[in-house]
Amino acid sequence: MSRVEHVDRVERVSYNPDVLSCLANLSNDEVFTPPAVVNQMLDLLPQELFTSPKTKFLDPATKSGVFLREITKRLIKGLENEIPDLRTRVDHILQNQVFGIATTELTSLVARRSLYCSKYPNCKYSVSKFDTVEGNIRFRALKHTFVNGRCKWCGANASQFDRDASLESHAYEFIHTSNPEEIFNMKFDVIISNPPYQMNVGNEGGNASKAKAIYHKFIEAATNLMSRYVCMITPSRWMTKSTEGIPLEWSDKMLSCNHIKIMHDFLDSRMCFPGVDIKGGVSYFLWDRDYNGTCAYSLHMNDAVDIRHDFLNTMNSGVLIRDPMAISMLCKLINVEGEYYSDDEKNMAGIVSPKDFFTNKQVLTSSWLGYSSSKDKMHPIKYYLNKTIHKKEFAWISRECIPKNVESVHLHKVYIPAAGGSGNDDQVLGYPFYGEPNSVCSQTYLVVGYDPERHHFTKSECLNIISYIKTRFFRYLVSIKKKTQNGPRGVYQFVPLQDFSKSWTDVELYKKYKLTKEEIAFIESLIKPME
Repeated sequence: MSRVEHVDRVERVSYNPDVLSCLANLSNDEVFTPPAVVNQMLDLLPQELFTSPKTKFLDPATKSGVFLREITKRLIKGLENEIPDLRTRVDHILQNQVFGIATTELTSLVARRSLYCSKYPNCKYSVSKFDTVEGNIRFRALKHTFVNGRCKWCGANASQFDRDASLESHAYEFIHTSNPEEIFNMKFDVIISNPPYQMNVGNEGGNASKAKAIYHKFIEAATNLMSRYVCMITPSRWMTKSTEGIPLEWSDKMLSCNHIKIMHDFLDSRMCFPGVDIKGGVSYFLWDRDYNGTCAYSLHMNDAVDIRHDFLNTMNSGVLIRDPMAISMLCKLINVEGEYYSDDEKNMAGIVSPKDFFTNKQVLTSSWLGYSSSKDKMHPIKYYLNKTIHKKEFAWISRECIPKNVESVHLHKVYIPAAGGSGNDDQVLGYPFYGEPNSVCSQTYLVVGYDPERHHFTKSECLNIISYIKTRFFRYLVSIKKKTQNGPRGVYQFVPLQDFSKSWTDVELYKKYKLTKEEIAFIESLIKPME
């Protein structure tokens, strides 16, 4: 055997990967956290917490048990002087300092195996002997509390989750009670976790089921307990207000609370979770109950890290603007337009309709079939529908079929897909098109120029709006907030209104706002032309 072959064999034999690192790469549904990321999060905490025998830690959504295991390893080291005997020290830590609430019965077994080296900590194989089969990692198979077809705690759809008791309900205990402090009947110093991100709650009207975010409910429950520290890793979409199901007032509260002391934000989720692509990236933060100041914010972009010490509410815009290049360009727009982004009379969000503008839960939804294939006296209104579902671009309906906003039917307007592209998509938006008078659309589209009391666009002006939407400049400004396929009116906040008596090109817009060659190149490297 050659020396090279011998070295290779030794390396292969000695390679002993952490099983929890391997497990972290297996799931897109419940994202398991790699030990390296857990330790980066634990590094945010004051390290003296690990030298006190009184510090209590809780993971309210434990899956693999990796948070509890890594905390225990630090406590074992930190309490060497306080409790010299190793067995006594381990018993004290596991019995009195480290607690978890599992997300499912299966993860409770995995977490106990990770922490106690046994699925059942009351057996002889457990590194610390408990009187119960749970130890300090509990799981309760709860049921949702449905009110009008939705769970009052998490919003789960009764049609999907009012199910047989043998199936997982995903009614997570920590957020399905008004008194989570009573679960263990104690106060915790640190709550740290990678909570479940979403639940499929369905979509009335026939669209494919959609995901509703629930991770904010874990953050809310943890901060309401007023523990000293809360540290969690979640999708970053809440900071740009582009997540379905997260109340805007909750995002506003978090962005302006001044208790978030440190945040690490990753544009590409795969930097934390290899092989898992979470649109909009992920971030982890340290919330400090007793801190009231600016946030040390670090944006991770490939190998580069941009560090800022500022409020998360960038430029008082109501969102975190992650990209430093975007901040530079927005400052130039403000020099020309003033603080246009905070006034709907001055930005595009003011002329983009709310979602489901013409529709209700039953009529004109994406899968609704009450249309006619041809125009006649009974069906004089042109109806733009979901062509993927119906294999056609439009059909015809009666005026009586329109459940709301009938006064906008006669307007010249622009239709644009309500979903299309994402934060990682170089087109950002779906194709806009002209909507003639006596036309409506399904929930597939938003309406630009929808308000008869404020905007009476001509056909020519609508075509000029379309020319503006198609510019790379326009779509880059949308991408600052749009991090998922959904594109509600709010993602147009940073796009200033223009004079729509003329068409627009990128060259004209770059010149108007005095963008540098570097800024232009940056936009054009991210956003492809829209033909």
